[in-house]
Amino acid sequence: MKKELLQGKMKCKLCKKRMKLEKHSNVDGLQWKCRRKKHRGKTTKKSVRSLSLFQRSKLSLFSWMKYIYRFSQGLQLRQIDMLQDGVAGSSRTLSKISLKLRKVCKSAIKRRERRGKQRLGGPNEFVMLDESNFYHKRKYGRGRFSPTWRRRKWVFGMLGIRGKRRRPILRLVKQRSRRHLIPLVTKYVRQGTTVITDMWRAYTTAIAESGFVHFSVNHSRSFVNPDTGAHTQNIERAWSTYKSQVWRLRGNRTVKTLKSHLAFIEWTHWLANEHKDGPLGRLLHDIRHFCKF
Repeated sequence: MKKELLQGKMKCKLCKKRMKLEKHSNVDGLQWKCRRKKHRGKTTKKSVRSLSLFQRSKLSLFSWMKYIYRFSQGLQLRQIDMLQDGVAGSSRTLSKISLKLRKVCKSAIKRRERRGKQRLGGPNEFVMLDESNFYHKRKYGRGRFSPTWRRRKWVFGMLGIRGKRRRPILRLVKQRSRRHLIPLVTKYVRQGTTVITDMWRAYTTAIAESGFVHFSVNHSRSFVNPDTGAHTQNIERAWSTYKSQVWRLRGNRTVKTLKSHLAFIEWTHWLANEHKDGPLGRLLHDIRHFCKF
């Protein structure tokens, strides 16, 4: 309760007054109770988890905190490792916990976007643009087809680079055309920012016409532009990291799941790594806001 993950106060639904926290033999060891005379002999009871992220969960709070720590630090998120360590009794329970925490992270990054604080660029930051497809790959044309094989949506990435800091913005787009990509660039990248791309035709003239300083590299000739030194190696390396993370957690099965995993990647770089108490402190902070105490 000191971290405000659980309710510090609870009102009785009958008398509308504060309930008392008493010891109980349940898994949490505590329970909210109200025994006032107005109840006419009835005792109002509420779980200590009411109105929290842990509501209606049978998992102990200690197991919840172990999973939250590993989730925030990216440690041993494979379900088989969690089951062996006794975090939960089934893979279904672990999947539900992971889904809840990704919702918390997605809500936090969306809240930042609504406030207009998720923008890239400026005098000391340049931006790299690229697109990638996250569909299922088959080796040597063999193996079963999955629903992702027919997915036509691309992931459009904008990577802000300033010193050692990397901040991505990842959005699903139907096509890699100019009318799908350029509006996202003008929305999330500040005017006058230096933008580096490959020679994809959607970028050729549209980037400079939109008010950006544009550098490009022709990958059919070289990976680094010999005249300007421009390259897209940072975002190419980032794609490898993001895809391995998504595929390892099977986050590519549906469009909805893929969006939640992309939002978690953004949350990690925009919020978790920038928080004074690290990813765990940021996750606990976002859980408090998500539950709206």
